[in-house]
Order: sequence, then C-alpha cells, then structure tokens
Amino acid sequence: MIVYIPKQYRMKNEEAVQIMKSNPFALLITVNEHRPLATHIPLEIREDEGKIYATGHIAYGNMQKKTLDNNSDVLLIFQGQHAYISSSWYQCEEVPTWDYLAVHAYGSARLITEDELISSLDTMLNHYEGHRENGRTWETFDPELLKSEMKGIVGFEIEITSIQAAAKMSQNRNDTDYKAIITELEKSNEQGEIQVAKWMREQRKGSIE
Repeated sequence: MIVYIPKQYRMKNEEAVQIMKSNPFALLITVNEHRPLATHIPLEIREDEGKIYATGHIAYGNMQKKTLDNNSDVLLIFQGQHAYISSSWYQCEEVPTWDYLAVHAYGSARLITEDELISSLDTMLNHYEGHRENGRTWETFDPELLKSEMKGIVGFEIEITSIQAAAKMSQNRNDTDYKAIITELEKSNEQGEIQVAKWMREQRKGSIE
C-alpha cells in the first residue's frame, strides 16, 4: 500500500523510528479472508544490526493472532503530535488544516516462543516500571501469577521492511504565519497543541525568534 505524501512532508527513516519509539501505542492491522483486523497495542521498538523490529502481544482470544504467523503483509500505524490549525492565524485568506506526525510501518510478522515473550515482557516492564518507586518489574511478581497470565496472551515480532512517514507541520507557511501558528498553539491548555508548537519551534530555531 502506497500512501500519498508530498515531498516537503516526507520524514527520513531515522526520524520516523524516533516517532515510533516516542509513540509506541500503535494500531496493528492485518487482513483475514473476509476483512481487515485491527488492534490498538503497545509495542517495543528496537534496532538490531541495521534492522528494525516491533515486538508485542495480544490476547489469546483475539482472532487477529491467526494472521500473525508468517505474514509478510502487516501494517503498524503510529500517531505522533497533531493539532487543528485555524486559518485565522494567517496573513492572507486561506482554509484551515490539520498538522500531524504519522508513521506507517510495513513488515513481516511471526509468532514468538515463550522465552522470547518473557524477554519482551521483561523489557517492557523495565521500560515502564523500572524508574518508579516500588516499580513492578518481572522479578517482583509471583511466578505462578505470571505463568497464569501468560496463558492468556500470544507474543509476536514484526520485522519492519518499509516505512512511510509524514510530518505535515506547516512547512509550507512563511516565517510570519509559522510563528503566528506557534504563538496561538502555545496559548492552548491542550498538551497535543503545545507539543505541536514545540516541534515546530525546533524546526525553525533561529529563523523565527
């Protein structure tokens, strides 16, 4: 599947991978015989010898598990910062738009072994719990509880083979409009809008100060 991304909005792969790592709660999409299937899921993104992998798990009862064994047509969608952009902020009359960061990662999936799943869960717990006071990392749980819980999930790994990523963040606006957008977004109480402003400010650091 090829998506349309104007040249000025295309992200380099290394930038896209950073978006994936910063926003690891992704949409996993596969297709069975009848229709597309999708699951919202947290993933571990890692780079190894020039390759990119996404590892995660889904419920054993999720019918999507049947589409993850040796499937070379898997799509992961990662959503970064995004915000509505009012055209009232421009110098000249224009229509409004939406700014966003998005990554489509295509790859090949396989089901992983129990040992691989334990390693994946251990890594994920260390990432999200390791810095917390009394964080619940793998070794702090009752082994019998872990054994019981693992019966209810299936682990998988996806080797990313192609990435299409867009950073549509008002790059087409002149410095005056660009600065006005940032100023208005920074007035917001919404964290998403503030994060878009922060991203935009970094991109033209020096030219809009």
